[in-house]
Amino acid sequence: MKLRIKAFFGLILMATGGMTMVHAGDADPIVIAHRGASGYRPEHTLMAYRMGIEMGADYIEPDLVMTKDGKLVARHDVYLSDSTNVADHPEFADRRREIRGKTDWWVFDFTLSELRTLKARQARPTRGTDYDGVEVVPTIEEIFALVESERGDSQVGLYIEMKHPLDYKAMGLDPTPALLEVFRHAQGSGIPVYFQCFSGDYLVEVAPHTSAPLIWLIEGAEDPSTGRYRLDVPLDKYGNIIAGIGPYKQLLMDGDGKSTGVLEEAHRLGYKVHPWTFRADQVGDGFADMEAELDAYWSLGIDGAFSDHADVALRSRDAFLQRQKGQEAQ
Repeated sequence: MKLRIKAFFGLILMATGGMTMVHAGDADPIVIAHRGASGYRPEHTLMAYRMGIEMGADYIEPDLVMTKDGKLVARHDVYLSDSTNVADHPEFADRRREIRGKTDWWVFDFTLSELRTLKARQARPTRGTDYDGVEVVPTIEEIFALVESERGDSQVGLYIEMKHPLDYKAMGLDPTPALLEVFRHAQGSGIPVYFQCFSGDYLVEVAPHTSAPLIWLIEGAEDPSTGRYRLDVPLDKYGNIIAGIGPYKQLLMDGDGKSTGVLEEAHRLGYKVHPWTFRADQVGDGFADMEAELDAYWSLGIDGAFSDHADVALRSRDAFLQRQKGQEAQ
């Protein structure tokens, strides 16, 4: 959930009425492989998800978008130039168009078969490109097949985000039927699932249709004078409709490394707190490395963390828990 211009919409997570979803007990803080092991492989590729599972992540995170013919595929953005080689395909040159001030190629202008002619690539310019052009954009069915084949003794789950449903509906593309199939599949497979959404109002709308834990994603507002973010919504706005919040990490800790009080308030309301995003190659201000940064957040009391580098996050989490057990034994 890299910070983006807020223009690019919200998201939805929905399931059928009466459906019982399963999710991990999460007695210990969880590590979510953000877009897979996206610090090492192109984001939202099967190789990235597989690596995240092999690292031991508790959950992998697929962001879902919809193609022109109504198929759910994994991309963080609805535009394609950053994460695929679409610009290298002259046959799609005329698909490039401007939407809300951004000129690009858009997922919803491509059928699945057209999209599958593209190859995924590293979206962040500071990371290696050795695996560019190796894989295609995966479908949600392929992600399920991967999780089911890789689980074994692992209880890895899915932390699903559906991107921009209201915008899709306005185009005449309703993602709901396809999403219902996603949740039926998860139920039938016994895969632990969280559903996350920036639109709390939409969570209220879908809450009667699912027993899954719903997470309200919160970015906050940037203070232009400091570049830091502050909470700009009341945490209790949605009551017990939600199971937790997924805040931008700066909302929990100020520039001096002290709690802002947001985490304590969320816990008082009975919410899980899963902040984003921890990156070994983009460490927060004031920390020597990602392990030190995460240690501060584990100590603060977070219930989980999204990370591009799940192996580092797991090492940090396990060291924190070991130290905590040692202190309790004294």
